[in-house]
Amino acid sequence: MNRFKTSKFKNTTPRIAKKDEWISDVSAGSFSSQGNRIKASSKLVAFNTDQAGGGLVGLTSVTPGSNGQRTVAQISCHADLVTDMDFSPFDAGLLATCSADEMVKLWHLCDPEQEQPSSPEVILRPGQGRLELLHFHPTSSGLLAVGAARSPLIWDTSRQDAPLAALEQHGDQLHSLSWKQDGSLLASSSKDKMLRVFDPRAQLTPVQSAKSLQNNKDSRILWAKDDLLVTTGFDMMRGREVRLWDSRKLSSSVNSVSLSSSSGIVIPLFDEDTGLLLLSGMGDSGIDCFEVSSSEPFLSQVSHCLTDNSTRGVAMVPKTALDVMSCEVMRVLQLTNSCIVPISYQVPRKHSGQEFHEDLYPDTVGTTPAMSAEEWWQGGNQQVEKVSLHPDKRPKPAAKQTPGKKESDQPRGCSTSSSPLTTPSSSSSAAPSRSPSSTSGLSSGFVPSPSQSSKNIQSLLGTASKFRHIQGVVMHRDTHITNIRNLNLTTPGECDGFCVNSQRVAVPLAISGGQIAVFERSEPGRLPDTALPTIQNSVNVADMCWDPFDPHTLAVAGEDAKIRVWRVPKGGLKETITDPELIVQGHTEKIYSIKYHPLASGLLVSSSYDLTVRLWNLETGEQVRLLTGHQDQVFGMAWSPDGKLLATVCKDGKVRIYDPRKSTAPVQEGAGPEGHRGARVVWVCEGKYLLVSGFDSRSERGVYLFSAEALSSGPIASTFVNVSPSTLIPFYDPDTRVVILTGKGDTRVYVYELVPEDPYFIECSSFNSSEPHKGLVFLPKTECNVRDVEIAVGLMLTKTSIEPVAFRVPRVKKEFFQDDVYTDTAVWWEPALAASAWLSGSNGQHRKISLKPKDMTPVSEAPKEAPVRKYLPSSVYLEEKTDEQKKDELLSAMVAKLGNMDDPLPQESFEGVDEDEWDD
Repeated sequence: MNRFKTSKFKNTTPRIAKKDEWISDVSAGSFSSQGNRIKASSKLVAFNTDQAGGGLVGLTSVTPGSNGQRTVAQISCHADLVTDMDFSPFDAGLLATCSADEMVKLWHLCDPEQEQPSSPEVILRPGQGRLELLHFHPTSSGLLAVGAARSPLIWDTSRQDAPLAALEQHGDQLHSLSWKQDGSLLASSSKDKMLRVFDPRAQLTPVQSAKSLQNNKDSRILWAKDDLLVTTGFDMMRGREVRLWDSRKLSSSVNSVSLSSSSGIVIPLFDEDTGLLLLSGMGDSGIDCFEVSSSEPFLSQVSHCLTDNSTRGVAMVPKTALDVMSCEVMRVLQLTNSCIVPISYQVPRKHSGQEFHEDLYPDTVGTTPAMSAEEWWQGGNQQVEKVSLHPDKRPKPAAKQTPGKKESDQPRGCSTSSSPLTTPSSSSSAAPSRSPSSTSGLSSGFVPSPSQSSKNIQSLLGTASKFRHIQGVVMHRDTHITNIRNLNLTTPGECDGFCVNSQRVAVPLAISGGQIAVFERSEPGRLPDTALPTIQNSVNVADMCWDPFDPHTLAVAGEDAKIRVWRVPKGGLKETITDPELIVQGHTEKIYSIKYHPLASGLLVSSSYDLTVRLWNLETGEQVRLLTGHQDQVFGMAWSPDGKLLATVCKDGKVRIYDPRKSTAPVQEGAGPEGHRGARVVWVCEGKYLLVSGFDSRSERGVYLFSAEALSSGPIASTFVNVSPSTLIPFYDPDTRVVILTGKGDTRVYVYELVPEDPYFIECSSFNSSEPHKGLVFLPKTECNVRDVEIAVGLMLTKTSIEPVAFRVPRVKKEFFQDDVYTDTAVWWEPALAASAWLSGSNGQHRKISLKPKDMTPVSEAPKEAPVRKYLPSSVYLEEKTDEQKKDELLSAMVAKLGNMDDPLPQESFEGVDEDEWDD
């Protein structure tokens, strides 16, 4: 820009959106990472959140929906902090994320209103520690620059085994990476104060480098127009500055501008079409706009925008999403603590909103890749074809992508078959999606065969389930127990965190002596600030559970390898209890978990660090069985519904079934989940199957279904849930075959219906809590309100409260008893036989009762309603009328409109004058 030549962008004005247009329901947090914390494609916006330790990514849309609002969703991406993310320039729904868990993942995202994929399309494992940066290549599909601790890596995502190149190690931490617009060079800045420019295809060492930065504090680098580079950082006096460099000579800067003093790094964003540079400081409440020129004055300030909130991150929306008819030349999204603020940069013009101003909008880079990653690596330099921003000349995006076709600018649905990473030369290398929301065959681990073609329509619509739209609802605050203090949040992974029965709740406290608080469910409300009476267990609590047949008896496993049985008096704790009713001892090391027998009273099973599982008769206080065969930690145990068999899942990767009355060794054994972080097991489908929740070899949480008769054959079906460090704890309702899963520290509760045939898992609507919960435990079926069609009621433990959550099935005729939902339920709170009888070989079963109230009629017996005709039959409208009938109808309508003509006129009621009054 010549200093005497007027720029068409010098009057560009920032306009902050109205508050009702801000994107709320955002919790950005303040994690330390090198990324910009928010990125946008032409359709979607992804941003960091403070949920789950930063492992979740928030997702919303660039434009609001038909109701003027935007949906905000969350995706569980990594087991640790998400440090950076980037959208593909060629696919608005393809997001790459990297994390402190040392992995890069590529996600195929849907619209925020839809269910998001639970597993990534591709996972890269560089194996170089924490990853900080990643950027898609600007001209080639499936090519990424990944920033490890000190080394940039170049990855072809279709070749997941190793990077194409590992560039020269930097002297200190890598701060920033940036591709040149033509894709030929990669620039970096580092804590060692060096600026480097790499040509990755020519050599692994930089083609240009210089120790140019004045301070080793955080810095950013960005390619501007032509061969110019922009850096932001700190000078020797720790003042913030922006500098312009010629990439061919990095020894000295072309120009520099000092910025306002603050400790937050300045994030640069550059628009190549306009030459405008935006600078936003982390923690600042202002955004500066400069125009970049290849000649003097190089950097010219255009505007300074003051915002209402401090910046946590900032992103630029692609040009194809701009409102060009309003002369909008840029739009940025400011991420704050609690919202995302759109800021539009517009050039004031006459007839704005009516005409397309072509001089403001040169053709811009399109969304079709110029070449594949392999073609680029072999030396290709093709450039992306440019497109016009004129509304009448824009290419119409394809509705659906097929392999071998050009990629569209639309975010794809979760169930599309195409890969986001393919081009004509690499379509065969894409990884298939394993999303539960894909076709039913894929979600259960089965590949559809040609014989399934008759089920195409069913697979598109999804397997029918009466529970698909189940709703989780937190009950009224009057039912909550609040002001819980000193809650123990560090219970072992094998423990559910707390336990409940129909009358009371037992919660471990973080107070010396292994104290346990017991709250009466009949007395909800705010707890007093004073000390409460507790159970003094004397040692830390490892696990605990209520006797299913006696709501006053609580068994507690301690870290001293002892099991103490406590008796809670009628009406609850009125004073602290220090003496248990019974102490049983036999394990030589700390106990993992304990479980009561489902049919026989007084039988308890326990697992321990001594690698044994022991069965206790609490009526005599004696050990009656010692089960062996485990080679490592026992993650979980479960009794079969008939009480004959015991299943265990172990850290040694095995699932075992025992018949304790016949043998101390397992009667069946099979391979379980590959991950070693934790697992749970439960019997399902009348005891014919085992459901195991655990982790795979990549630490992704999943659910596996085993046949109880053929355990050694491995899982017959599986579905992957998400990535999170906590073990999924399953609750299974045998009446509906619905399984509800969540982990301690999660915010989302997953619901599946299980069927004993393909697809086995039918995903239903999930429930999201407002904050991470510490546990979710369920009450007996009799606690469900059948008038509201509740199929399960649980208690959710938070940091300071216990909140009831009801899971309801939406129904229209709630005045009727929904007998298709409520089968007769087992009275499992009554024992079927004594411990001695079971040990001697006897078996029993629970009696069943109906949940139907006496004053309700089953919906199957509801009277059939006669169909109501909403419209007159077509014969009424098609009936031919005579001319006379038409004339009468027209006259009647005119008379009705004019009113009754027989009514007197207003002036007729006026009073006149006498004749003689007219004479003078």
